[in-house]
Amino acid sequence: MDMESASSVVLQALTQATSQDTALLKPAEEQLRQWETQPGFYSVLLNIFNNHMLDVNVRWLAVLYFKNGIDRYWRRVAPNALSEDEKTSLRAGLITNFNEPVNQIATQIAVLIAKVARLDCPRQWPELIPILLESVKGQDGLQQHRALLTFYHVTKTLASKRLAQDKRLFQDLASGIYSFACSLWSHHTDCFLQQVLAVDQAHALSSLERTLLSLKVLRKLTVHGFQEPQQNMEVMGFLNAVFERLKQFLECSRQVDPDSPCREKLEKTIILYTKVLLDFLEVHPCAFIPLIQRSLEFAVSYVFTAAGDGLIFERFTVQCMNLIKTIVKNEAYKPCKNIEDSKPESLEAHKIKTAFFTHPTLTEIGRRLVSHYFLLTKEELAMWEEDPEGFAVEETGGDSWKYSLRPCTEVLFLDIFHNYSQTLTPVLLEMVLNLQGPSNVEDPVQLLMKDAVYNAVGLAAYELFDNIDFDQWFNNQLLGELQVSHHRYKLIRRRVIWLIGQWISVKFKSELRPLLYEVILNLMQDPDLVVRIETATTLKLTVDDFEFRTEQFLPYLESIFSLLFQLLQQVTECDTKMQVLHVISCVIERVNIQIRPYVGCLVQYLPLLWKQSEEHNMLRCAILTTLVHLVQGLGAESKNLYLFLLPVIQLSTDVSQPPHVYLLEDGLELWLVTLENSPAITPELLRIFQNMSALLEMSSENLRTCFQIVNAYIYLSATDFLQNYAEGLCRSFCNLLKDITNEGQVQVLKVVEVALKVSPVLGAHMFQPLLPSVFRGIVDGERYPVVMSTYLGIMGRVLLQNASFFSSLLTQMASEYNQEIGQLLGGVIEMWVDRMDNITQPERRKLSSLALLSLLPSDNSVVQEKFCGIINICVEALHDVMTEDSDTGTLKDCMLMSHFEEPKLTDDEEPPTEQDKRKKLLALEDPVHSVSLQQYVYEKLKAQQALMGDQGFGALMETVDTEIVRQLQEFLQGL
Repeated sequence: MDMESASSVVLQALTQATSQDTALLKPAEEQLRQWETQPGFYSVLLNIFNNHMLDVNVRWLAVLYFKNGIDRYWRRVAPNALSEDEKTSLRAGLITNFNEPVNQIATQIAVLIAKVARLDCPRQWPELIPILLESVKGQDGLQQHRALLTFYHVTKTLASKRLAQDKRLFQDLASGIYSFACSLWSHHTDCFLQQVLAVDQAHALSSLERTLLSLKVLRKLTVHGFQEPQQNMEVMGFLNAVFERLKQFLECSRQVDPDSPCREKLEKTIILYTKVLLDFLEVHPCAFIPLIQRSLEFAVSYVFTAAGDGLIFERFTVQCMNLIKTIVKNEAYKPCKNIEDSKPESLEAHKIKTAFFTHPTLTEIGRRLVSHYFLLTKEELAMWEEDPEGFAVEETGGDSWKYSLRPCTEVLFLDIFHNYSQTLTPVLLEMVLNLQGPSNVEDPVQLLMKDAVYNAVGLAAYELFDNIDFDQWFNNQLLGELQVSHHRYKLIRRRVIWLIGQWISVKFKSELRPLLYEVILNLMQDPDLVVRIETATTLKLTVDDFEFRTEQFLPYLESIFSLLFQLLQQVTECDTKMQVLHVISCVIERVNIQIRPYVGCLVQYLPLLWKQSEEHNMLRCAILTTLVHLVQGLGAESKNLYLFLLPVIQLSTDVSQPPHVYLLEDGLELWLVTLENSPAITPELLRIFQNMSALLEMSSENLRTCFQIVNAYIYLSATDFLQNYAEGLCRSFCNLLKDITNEGQVQVLKVVEVALKVSPVLGAHMFQPLLPSVFRGIVDGERYPVVMSTYLGIMGRVLLQNASFFSSLLTQMASEYNQEIGQLLGGVIEMWVDRMDNITQPERRKLSSLALLSLLPSDNSVVQEKFCGIINICVEALHDVMTEDSDTGTLKDCMLMSHFEEPKLTDDEEPPTEQDKRKKLLALEDPVHSVSLQQYVYEKLKAQQALMGDQGFGALMETVDTEIVRQLQEFLQGL
């Protein structure tokens, strides 16, 4: 097909692909997808989007297909890669002219040229940069702008490459074009400033756009184009010129109408100038040292003196504060504790900072931060009244405030206070002293100032530890403030309870906690919603604190929990409900079983909240967390929640359901604690395990929790569980073991070990497909100690508690290894003895001893040959488990358990879960905890002696080292 007819059919397909009619759209998309790998397709697309007579939507789509094709087929090694001839032709066509009339399409073309440049420039495309520079110099306004736009995107893309060779190529490029880029930027900047003075708005906007683009190019060249920029006069000259240009542009903003199209772009350009400084400071801190003085003078002048009045805007203020903060806390500017070890650059930077941050300067910065920038604005106060929940969430760090002024101001305050606390502490304490006693509710200025000062004291709590007696201040001043009930005083009530939350983990006497709980109880009933939400947050910080004592909190638990529940119902925003749920979760977690009498209403409300939050997965995560703590608090009583709980677990852990992306981790934790606290298996609880197969296939970071869930089912009801799911579980485990880390392998094997411990016969039968690989691991001498230890633990259970199964497994493996049964058994015992040191857990070491002893008495020559090794292992294990009885002075096996006792708990200790109780009862039947190793050794040796006779047994004992025999006799004394 020739190019003309090809263009016609591709154009038709693109036209149909822009249609709203799916009957046309879908076939066209499929046809275009098939053409992606056809030679000549991208040449056709290039012709189409370069034809300005065609429909804009069609041309836009052609650009997008071309751009996607670069990602997929431009690299030489890509499947169906474009031919070198076609790529050469396309590169030439892309830079033939820069006259695209549509802004959006021009930007996309610039981006796709940059994508090709990333792969081909400069080696396969050396002409790109010279052609761009030539076009930028042209007189045609449109061509100049489009070339400059492309020049920026190419520079940005090449600057982002991180391989050393690519960095060197970019540095070569930068050194070659930097002078031109500087003159271009300077020319467009001068044009713009002159046109603003002449009130030539139309031309000013055009010049400003070019200024912005050329400045973007210079930013990339300056920051990434030089290894040692401080040695390049042009670079340092440009950076010094940035300050003058910034002043000119800020002054210029007075003359530009706020509603003018120029205004937004002007502010963008001002911000870009500050980004140049910040980026350079981050990448080249040492090269920035000559600019520290000027940067600090500039930023402090505009942000903390009258020089900035009427000129600065919020984003510019944020950038200036970031500049100050980055200089203050930059590690490269801090000398070592031992001055002799400091680099000269660090000492020079420190000297400049010290000279700048004089006592008067720091005092003015500190005062202005608190008294000007910390004050709540009219907009914030209006938000408090109109949208209290929105205000409360943003005050605690909502996403929308990430780049706003308040958090930036607070971070700067903290950094400066931390670095210059000796100077700033007296300043802040004086501000506190001036505001002693209740403030006049008729004086809003005084109220706002007190709010700001208390905010500063809360933020700097750790720095002020030695300077404020917070307990005394709480008693003498803050309690009084909280008792002022006037509606205007809500500012202070809310700030004081926040302030207490900041100090609770810094300095707050335990004896004052009950008084604080009374305060919290009162404020949870405050008429103002923001105050109530803030109080709930402080409650969380209080119960989270390591000095929290349950017994102090219990008298207030019922009332506070009831008020928290009311607050949860009252708030309507998703974020606020999450916030309150986190507080409720925290309270339940800390008081544990003491919560049981008070959760009835919450238990009834959560199903409704779950249903209402169907579209809010993050809120559902918070509900899952609350349910985790609720189940732990209710213990076995949590079975009464199953009607709601189990469907929630089912949905959260079903990977075929879209919400699992958000809910899975919390859902798995809830599933686990539900099993751990379940008194008995139910059909519904058993049925949820159908979700597990897909989870194990995912092999995600949640795999460990999945294994814990499997173990919990085995402990809960091994027979029901294994009969229903062992076969599928075995398949999943076999697949996992093909491609899993050693640690993951151990987790899989531990499940088998637990199954054998709980039910030796059923466990061995159900996991029979996995046991040959365990046997092979032992015979072949698995190198990874933890895996080998687990192998021996599993085989120890089989040998000790299911001897007939071990015998059949030994026969099967002898056939596989083509060995006599006795020969293979001898190899296993020898490896077991040799690798005993891999076993570090005392329980497993005792198990190995019991398992190998179970081979006695034996007239098998192989067992008798390995008798010495078996005795050596037994004596080692006796050393591990035998301790002196404090009552009788005799030796006893410390692992023996004779009966189950409910532990006595303090108020701060968590009670045992139902699973803990199951494990204890299981341990009573486990040979490791029910059989005395000392007695077992004695009985087995006696039986062997009876079998062989005294003379034969004596000869057998002579194979054992005399010192080992002596130690054995000591352990067996008195039996």
